Amino acid sequence: MKVFVAVVESGSFAGAAHRLDMSRAMASKSVAALEDHLGTRLLNRTTRRLSLTEAGMAFHERSVQILADIWEAEQVAGRMAAEPRGTLKVSMPLTYALHRLGSLVAQYVARYPKVKLDLSLSDRKVDLVEEGYDVAIRIARLPESGLIARKLGTVHSVIAGAPSYLARHGRPGVPADLSKHVCLGYALASLGEEWRLKGPDGIVSVRGTGSIRADNGDILRLAALAGGGLIFQPRFIVEDDLRAGRLERVLEDYTSEELGIHAVYPSRRHLSAKVRTFVDFLAAEMQETPGG
Repeated sequence: MKVFVAVVESGSFAGAAHRLDMSRAMASKSVAALEDHLGTRLLNRTTRRLSLTEAGMAFHERSVQILADIWEAEQVAGRMAAEPRGTLKVSMPLTYALHRLGSLVAQYVARYPKVKLDLSLSDRKVDLVEEGYDVAIRIARLPESGLIARKLGTVHSVIAGAPSYLARHGRPGVPADLSKHVCLGYALASLGEEWRLKGPDGIVSVRGTGSIRADNGDILRLAALAGGGLIFQPRFIVEDDLRAGRLERVLEDYTSEELGIHAVYPSRRHLSAKVRTFVDFLAAEMQETPGG
């Protein structure tokens, strides 16, 4: 199509070939192949001049517009690759986003005002490609996949309960004591009801009993504040309550194994400026403000 338009505008195959830096024979062959594809003649050829057929005139008019649209699309795509702009669709864990990321996303859009953030807050593991997300923030030990992951920080979980609960049930002295306590379960934990603790003697696994199980850490925190049981949750969820004395940490020599905070995106190839700058921004800011 591009060769055909160049031939029409130049008035000859030689002129089109010179404009497109190709041989005259290749230009002639390209137009002939286009005519074969369309099943109609586009140009009347004589030894002295070229002229458009009726079909050629109609096709030329549309071709000029199509090529202009393609050029414009390429310019837009090129600008978006070089300058952060457009909508960035991001999936974030609900509780972590509320505790840690609210101010950061505001700072990002202030720095890059041509980017519009479309945030989805859920602890559900989304399918980036299938659901059209550009980036997902995940707190987990990531399995092998075709996705690209960049580590932003780390998280440890601790065990805590309200003073009222501990006054009624006592404090566990060793991990095995948790089997006698009400343990509020996180439904999305990879190990289910099992709590895997890292302590002085290595890794131990315990299983408590509890009548509350939820897929959100904040609702478990509220239940614990009301004296409903012990929780095993990331520090960023309970740190304010621990400082204020509303919750008390137990088994202080034990935490969870380290979990990475990762930015996950579908591909490193032709990474858009909006994805690149967003991930770089979070990585820089979260180094200064650990995940907890």
